[in-house]
Amino acid sequence: MATYDDVNLIIKLYELRREPKLREARDWFGKSFNARTPEELEALCPRGSEPNAYLRMVVGYWEMVASFITCGVLNQELFFQYGQEMLFVWEKVRDLAPPLRDTAKNPLLLKNMETVAKAYIQWWNKQAPGAYEIWSAQVRGVKGG
Repeated sequence: MATYDDVNLIIKLYELRREPKLREARDWFGKSFNARTPEELEALCPRGSEPNAYLRMVVGYWEMVASFITCGVLNQELFFQYGQEMLFVWEKVRDLAPPLRDTAKNPLLLKNMETVAKAYIQWWNKQAPGAYEIWSAQVRGVKGG
């Protein structure tokens, strides 16, 4: 059951998303991030570049939020009712997670976001069967979606 603390945390997270630099990074990510391989990632977001900083801001923000859910600090059900942007970010980076984990020898890399995204997908499929698949194909630019 969601609490007032959950609501207050969600409001705070929303306010943080409105911070100008993060807002700029989120805008860039939504419009420009399309890397699916480590090579594409390096070409799009070379180390030290502004796109690399934007990527780290967006992914880091949503990994932090996901950690609140996996640790039980934030009510998952309440978050799912409004947190589709986290799933959007996961959809765009999910192909990169396995090779990045291998390269870094860090199986925990993006693990919170992956865990929450999988639970979110299950929740969404119960609420609106078939809607996630259509949405995911659109986000990922897959034909037929």
